[in-house]
Amino acid sequence: MKVLTIRQPWASLIALGEKHIETRSWRTNYRGPLLIHAGKNIDKQALKNPIIRESLKSININEMPIGMIIAKCNLVDCTKVKSSKSDVIYTDVPRVIVEGKELIFGDYSPGRYAWILDNIEPLRKPVPTKGQLSLWEYRE
Repeated sequence: MKVLTIRQPWASLIALGEKHIETRSWRTNYRGPLLIHAGKNIDKQALKNPIIRESLKSININEMPIGMIIAKCNLVDCTKVKSSKSDVIYTDVPRVIVEGKELIFGDYSPGRYAWILDNIEPLRKPVPTKGQLSLWEYRE
């Protein structure tokens, strides 16, 4: 199954169902089941944001999993960011409009890509494994 490694707290925000769009500088043609791997690096600056901290309130942020597959979802679309205003992001797919707190959960600079995630489910038992760059294949 395909896996995407994401730094914390972003991976946990996905697993908690708070974040439904992952932004990347690169696109993918892949659509389908996707595992979310929490990398070993933590974005400590992000943890200073009160909206992010509030969105993580159901977990102990000092014990966020790292180096583990923590969720599964479906990657349903990958769309290019066209333009942005302070409170709304427009993509090349008209039905994808980003607003609300999702705006602070990603880098929506024009030219980047919004990976649209759906059917997000946290794993009951995270799977320790080493992450990789790009999309990678996990074999049990």
